[in-house]
Amino acid sequence: MNFEELKDFLDEKADIYNSSEFIQDDPIQIPHRFSLKQDIEIAGFLAATISWGNRKAIIKSAEKMLDIMGNSPYDFIKNFSEKDLKLLEGKSIHRTFNGEDFSYFIRQFNRIYAENESLENLFIIKDSETNFYHAIERFRSKFLNIEKHRSHKHVSSPYKNSSSKRIIMFLRWMVRNDQRGVDFGIWKNIDTKHLSIPLDVHTGNISRKLGLISRTQNDWKTVVELDEIIRKFDAKDPAKYDFALFGLGVTKELF
Repeated sequence: MNFEELKDFLDEKADIYNSSEFIQDDPIQIPHRFSLKQDIEIAGFLAATISWGNRKAIIKSAEKMLDIMGNSPYDFIKNFSEKDLKLLEGKSIHRTFNGEDFSYFIRQFNRIYAENESLENLFIIKDSETNFYHAIERFRSKFLNIEKHRSHKHVSSPYKNSSSKRIIMFLRWMVRNDQRGVDFGIWKNIDTKHLSIPLDVHTGNISRKLGLISRTQNDWKTVVELDEIIRKFDAKDPAKYDFALFGLGVTKELF
């Protein structure tokens, strides 16, 4: 396919999969259970953080966290007791994300929301920046304590060449606002043009199959490589093509 044919193909696929039906089997259904901005942010960040492996298992694990928080994430974050966190010791949450990690995240959320109305404040893009490379690191430095903790591995670092897939996915959820009922668009101070494709095994393989990228690793350098071509298709809303690549991965249409 030439450039125009590939663009038309991906536009068509993005349109098909960017629908409310997409929510049913995806971790994004977790924050969709809430209407309060802070609830959406907390539930979304937690669901994104554990988004690796089987999607049904991810949703089940996220529901476990919601249950622990009384299905009121923001209220729990503000008012938890040490006894509440004590109950998380030794608890299994999702694969390598355990009760200790969950407890750590709760404490960090408590501190962040004491100083900020929204997590958006921690991801603001500076004028000279074109993507979230530096913004994610600024978020990490504010969200994570300087002292080393096992939970730091669950918030990936593009400075260490990670694709930061789960954070990039969370950012898509919060920033995109196309009235299609999937992404929330509750962050008004960040432009969609800065978003990237959440890069994992599936989107990476599809992108290579289509000739969008040449690098074999799914790392930050490949995120940038994919950015370059995707933003030629749509400079204002490049992340919409996540739906196309994901949908093609699910249907295995190209294999």
